Amino acid sequence: MADPQAAPPEAEFGVPRTAAIIIGRNEGKRLIRCLESLQPSRTPMVYVDSASSDGSPEAAAERGALVHDLDLDKPFTAARARNEGVEKLGALEAQPEYVLFVDGDCEVESGWMDAAVRFLDDRPDVAAVCGRRRERYPEASVYNLLCDHEWNTPVGEAAACGGDSLMRTDALTTVGGFDPAMIAGEEPELCHRLRAAGMKIWRLDEPMTVHDADMHQFRQWWLRAVRSGFGYAQVWDTTRKRGNPLYGREIARALFWALALPLLFGLAGLFQPVLWAGLPLAYGLQIMRMAVRSGPGHLFSWQQAGLTMA
Repeated sequence: MADPQAAPPEAEFGVPRTAAIIIGRNEGKRLIRCLESLQPSRTPMVYVDSASSDGSPEAAAERGALVHDLDLDKPFTAARARNEGVEKLGALEAQPEYVLFVDGDCEVESGWMDAAVRFLDDRPDVAAVCGRRRERYPEASVYNLLCDHEWNTPVGEAAACGGDSLMRTDALTTVGGFDPAMIAGEEPELCHRLRAAGMKIWRLDEPMTVHDADMHQFRQWWLRAVRSGFGYAQVWDTTRKRGNPLYGREIARALFWALALPLLFGLAGLFQPVLWAGLPLAYGLQIMRMAVRSGPGHLFSWQQAGLTMA
């Protein structure tokens, strides 16, 4: 009998147990790296393209992926792209048991598919599993380093996964897939429905993907932060209707620091102008508190605190 620990993510007789859905737009060499990282696992691939002009669809087809071009006359979201990728899997002769979602700017780590499949085989109560996503060049900018820290979430049962994960196809079907209306935060919203249906999400202590954020300017980071803010608000609004809403505390903190506190000091300053100086002082003290908590002897602690407050 073959050792199950060494079994590849394919069933007997060559029927694939897994398939990969990759989404992207003008990812260039990053997409090629993503596609080639999956080829050793012999996993069927669907690439969903969002009007790329750099030859991405052709590069994907050359590497064996089934290419699907999104109709951009409809509102675009990553959630919609992933859903259409799942629909495209219908072209396969046999539906895979598990589907890997991965962004086109990520390279899949060697051994991840085997480890994730073995875990889901052993844990039928788990619907989705993710691992450690890390940045390719964290030293290139403070923004890349922030991303690398953001990806390093606790190991074990989790509330949600990120854009890269291996999911049970039947679990995805049971809850109706991703919500195509979500601008951002589509994975936490989906995981909220999976958990409400009695399923679990798990983070393994295994290398999963290498992400290339390629952020070197404040504007790039700021636009990403604004999009995340919309995601927080939309996920909270969607999940609160089902009870146990996500991100309530995060939104409350944002409203306090960005709206309530400036309004308070602004009104107070109308009666005593010297109190207007209290607002930058409050921000400075909060930055100091966050930096001290992370380790005041490290420059990154202060950079992270300052950008978080921004």
